[in-house]
Amino acid sequence: MKVVLYGASGMIGSRILQELVNRGHQVTAVVRNPEKVTIKGVTVFKGDVTDAASVAAAAQGAGAAISAYAPPHTQVEALQTATRSLLAGLEKAGVRRLIVVGGAGSLEIAPGVQLVDTPQFPEAWKGIALAHRDVLPLLKASSLDWSYQSPAAFIQPGERTGKFRLGGTQLVTDAKGESRISAEDFAVALVDELESPQHVRQQFTAAY
Repeated sequence: MKVVLYGASGMIGSRILQELVNRGHQVTAVVRNPEKVTIKGVTVFKGDVTDAASVAAAAQGAGAAISAYAPPHTQVEALQTATRSLLAGLEKAGVRRLIVVGGAGSLEIAPGVQLVDTPQFPEAWKGIALAHRDVLPLLKASSLDWSYQSPAAFIQPGERTGKFRLGGTQLVTDAKGESRISAEDFAVALVDELESPQHVRQQFTAAY
């Protein structure tokens, strides 16, 4: 499949890019700094996800789009701007399928109680978590066939095992009550969704 990937050079985006390439997809990697993408066989596009015209230009001819865009921690409000321009640009380009890398903060730990609203949620991460949560209404109001993939509470570089559990809007935890996943396995779950859609117009999550 021809896929356009926004935010392809970040911690999660780079793992998604590698997973897509490993599975034989034709990828256009959209980044601000092209020199950060060194994987062979990838079309690198210097673009700006906060600009709808740039989004549309990069997406021409793609069968699906993935956004792993992460704003600077000092400019979390840029996430909403980016999402609006992403939706407008993809609509202009005629790309209907979109998978968005979201946050874990909007996952419920009990009915009606989201992780970001709990007292133990780290204050340093609250701003970006709330910004990710605010993306969901924008997606729901769009006409695109979107999926919003939330990671586990803790995601970091690690191993690609291909073994994890999927969930919906509730935080997935293990027997110790922990919620974790490697960025590599998160990428596996995302590309699985791309190839065999199970969560169209839905939020879902993956964790061990």
